[in-house]
Amino acid sequence: MSKRNPALAAAIGLSLVLLAGCDLEDIGSSERYASDFHYSYPLKEGGTVTLETFNGSVDISGSDSNTVEINGTKYANSPEARDAIKIDIQSTPGAVYIRTIRPSTFHGNLGAKFSLRVPRRVKLERVISSNGSIRVSDVEGSARMRTSNGGVRTMNLRGDLDAQTSNGGIDVQKHEGSAVLRTSNGRVHAEDVRGAIEAQTSNASINVNLLDADPSRPIRLASSNGGVDFTLRSPLRNDVRIHTSNAGITVHLPDPPNARISAQTSNGSIRTEFQVKSAGEISKHRLEGEVGSGGPLMDLSTSNGSIRLLRL
Repeated sequence: MSKRNPALAAAIGLSLVLLAGCDLEDIGSSERYASDFHYSYPLKEGGTVTLETFNGSVDISGSDSNTVEINGTKYANSPEARDAIKIDIQSTPGAVYIRTIRPSTFHGNLGAKFSLRVPRRVKLERVISSNGSIRVSDVEGSARMRTSNGGVRTMNLRGDLDAQTSNGGIDVQKHEGSAVLRTSNGRVHAEDVRGAIEAQTSNASINVNLLDADPSRPIRLASSNGGVDFTLRSPLRNDVRIHTSNAGITVHLPDPPNARISAQTSNGSIRTEFQVKSAGEISKHRLEGEVGSGGPLMDLSTSNGSIRLLRL
């Protein structure tokens, strides 16, 4: 039987930790040929910005200037491949369209990352990347963004948000407006949200702190193999539907929440800190009834996990 080398094991462990802390786009950077670019275009307040790139991160922040400042880096594993990457920009007073054109004759480790300063009041019509994160802050306007193998983060966004990724988490902080958040194999975290929210993931948890909910739209949170923790800090005014499997559900509500409760689990228990007036079955695995004066439906279901209804 071979003996394990402690020094080798420690070195491997340290390498894995360092690798876990790097973006995918940083892997192999020692063999890259990089070239920076800088552009500036006027854009009227409330205009639209579209950005499409690949294999690179995107960072967008709002400012008080009516200008789109574009800074970025394109890279490849050879100078020829790097120079073959084209940054195509089309601009009008009301819209700026940015596109990274992938060369058809080169393959491998190549791409482009961007850092944009945009007018604070702007519509992010479409922001698309791959193998890189997308970050947006201090913007007043709607935003649609999509990436893969990278996280999505927003801070101080006022407007409807549609964010999608795979193999990456979604983190939303201080958001006002509707938020549709979809990922796989990544955690969803939404803090200090005012508006409507829908979140979906797999193999990861969902954590939502809602300051005030839009009464015109239901709240929908769904995961598989991940727990869900939902906090509502205002009176319940719209339906809430939370579903997961192989994990628990915890809900924090004002007292009394004035709701109709429908909760069910298998191979788990249900616990509530509220007095429930029975309108159906009340057992270890199922709870049907009203809290307070009744009201919107709170539909909670899981398998192989417990459900808890707690007071704030």
